[in-house]
Amino acid sequence: MSETVKKRSIGIMICGHGSRDKDAEREFSRVAAGLVQRFPDTPIEYGFLEFSAPNIHMGLKKLVAAGVDDIYAVPGMLFAATHARNDIPSVLLNFQQQLVQQQSNTKIHYGSELGLHPAMIEAFQTRIYQSMSLDFQQPPANIHDTMLVVVGRGTSDTLANAEAAKLTRIVNENMGFGWADTVYSGVTYPSVGVGLERLIKLGFKKIVVAPYFLFTGRLIKRIYAYVDKIAEQYPEIEFIKTPYLNDHPKVIDAFEVRLREIMTEQPHSNGESLMQSFERRLAAGEVEIHHHHAEFIDPEEVAAPLSDDHSHSHDHDHSHSHDHSHDQHHDDGHSHGHSHGVYKHIDHPLGPRTMIGENLCCCFMSQFPQSVLEQESDKIDSLRVHHSSEEQAQ
Repeated sequence: MSETVKKRSIGIMICGHGSRDKDAEREFSRVAAGLVQRFPDTPIEYGFLEFSAPNIHMGLKKLVAAGVDDIYAVPGMLFAATHARNDIPSVLLNFQQQLVQQQSNTKIHYGSELGLHPAMIEAFQTRIYQSMSLDFQQPPANIHDTMLVVVGRGTSDTLANAEAAKLTRIVNENMGFGWADTVYSGVTYPSVGVGLERLIKLGFKKIVVAPYFLFTGRLIKRIYAYVDKIAEQYPEIEFIKTPYLNDHPKVIDAFEVRLREIMTEQPHSNGESLMQSFERRLAAGEVEIHHHHAEFIDPEEVAAPLSDDHSHSHDHDHSHSHDHSHDQHHDDGHSHGHSHGVYKHIDHPLGPRTMIGENLCCCFMSQFPQSVLEQESDKIDSLRVHHSSEEQAQ
């Protein structure tokens, strides 16, 4: 008499970055709600790497408690930079190891970033058309009188930065702008303010500034503030601020595609998955499993950790002082032995050094050479003296 094989139950885990901005948390939750409609019979949880609750561990624990055998996790991120390549795999692998110690048969499967999937490009182009009050279903053949400026996140990962530039070219070819270029809000160059100031010199009287971001947050608000500031200086130019992607239906489509890819075990275009890449580099000693520096601490986990081996040092392989944050202050009350990768062009004259002294939370502050900090400090002092002299003259 043959035994009936029990079908393994599945669950979905959406892994986000996290933000101190509560609006960003609410927007991220709407993605999970959108996926419920695509997977109505599947438990879906979400969690964040830092600042926000629930953290990723909390979401995973809920799925395990629900009796899920296979957890399909995807990064809620646009490009495969440090968080998608290192931080999320570290959290998932750490949790998987704890499940093995508990002799649980639950298995975690990790998928790909959203990337430049056609659905994401379509969502981005639709947001641009809408911001220009154009019908995205019947768009004009070209928009030669307008310049497009795409704002990428900006990281220490060269390939992630290159993907943002690739996106700009694809969108420009599709939509027919007079010119298009890429600026970055984070670590790399050119930064938003400096980039816009230079691009204005091309002479376009209409400029669309389109951030390729999923959700709101301090970076989005900073980008729009830069645009407003420059618009005041150049009233003869029409600046159009394109909304970020949010839970556009095509974004939900892309999440669904990434989930079904791992559910059906589709081969990866570059030969290895993000988790396979992490495990390879982990075996080579290039990365470590670590606790993310600003992860929300689950009170229940502190009181009763999942396993006796859960506590561990936070002094992992990117240690440095933390007089900075992503785009939020670190005041969560625990040690921060973590960074976001060394950027070799940190002192570039058009890069993040242009944000020093603007009361902004600038990543990688500890990486700036002292000479750069002194030079920028001198510039700030000179500007203050100049503005003071102008005020006295008036």
